[in-house]
Amino acid sequence: MATSASVSNLFRPATASDARPLVLAHWLSVVAALVVLIVLVGGITRLTESGLSITEWNVVSGVLPPLTEAAWQAEFAKYQATAEFRMEAGPAGMDLAAFKLIFFWEWFHRILGRVIGLAFLLPLMFFAARRMIPLGYGWRLAAMFALICGQGTLGWYMVSSGVGNTDLTDVSHFRLSAHLLTALFLLAGLVWTARDLRQLARDPAAPPAPLKAGAALVGFVLFVQLLLGAWVAGLNAGLAANDWPLMNGRLVPEVDWSQGAVWTLTNDPFLLHFLHRWWAWVAVAALVWLARAVRKTARIDSVLVHTAFGTMVLLGIATVMSGVSLWIAAAHQLVGALTVVATVRAMHSYGRA
Repeated sequence: MATSASVSNLFRPATASDARPLVLAHWLSVVAALVVLIVLVGGITRLTESGLSITEWNVVSGVLPPLTEAAWQAEFAKYQATAEFRMEAGPAGMDLAAFKLIFFWEWFHRILGRVIGLAFLLPLMFFAARRMIPLGYGWRLAAMFALICGQGTLGWYMVSSGVGNTDLTDVSHFRLSAHLLTALFLLAGLVWTARDLRQLARDPAAPPAPLKAGAALVGFVLFVQLLLGAWVAGLNAGLAANDWPLMNGRLVPEVDWSQGAVWTLTNDPFLLHFLHRWWAWVAVAALVWLARAVRKTARIDSVLVHTAFGTMVLLGIATVMSGVSLWIAAAHQLVGALTVVATVRAMHSYGRA
């Protein structure tokens, strides 16, 4: 009964005295920080080739890792049956200790997903039961919880492309990009809504900030760059070249178009690496415009955007020239998430202004 009451109260307007927009804003900021953390851990999981180490999706029983040696051997045997192990590790290429390391990253990644779900759902039920959610925000919060649930489903859909395929040694880069970009879209929604709620706490009559056309265009340019980055990660295309600004001594790499333009534009690692490098400068130009547009009304947001994309570009170059060093590449993905945060803050300020 309490649960049904919470659901019904989610879409009922709170009275002015009951609404707690600032409390909700702080809560959403904490969840956003957890999403940034899981993006980082997801990057490490991908870079360490850990994503296929857990071959099943057990929502409840999967919370605990194997606790006995026999249980570890059983999990290892399941991984040994995958194409990734047969084609890359080989019979003598990995021992149980090495398996435990990659198992940890995938397990930790899944545990964080569960933590985020609970960190969102339990406070949401409490706030709804206490009628603390301001008018118009219930549907938005419900949509974000649906995104969290969908994110978990997409994660398993991604892993299943590598576990259940006898030819692939990695997950599908299309499914990986859907998984990552959904997380970043959720992150954007959390940041935007928290900003709206903070504004509402200062001014009870304040409407949500509109998404203006210029900001939407910047968001689209950044989306394309993030999509290209996800495809590069999924295809290990960062290893296509380790020099910069040239690629293997050439400004424009040789591209084989024999399989068709669509396939080449979405699957060729050399071309995608090249596009990710140079679309970055289109993204930089768009972000510079946005930062300048808000520098007078929201100077801190302008500084954050400049800092984020500058750091991201430097880390991207360092990732290439280091031969995709684990921690440099992971930092690049982390700053990518922080660039989304900075950009959404500036887009919100641009709309509010």
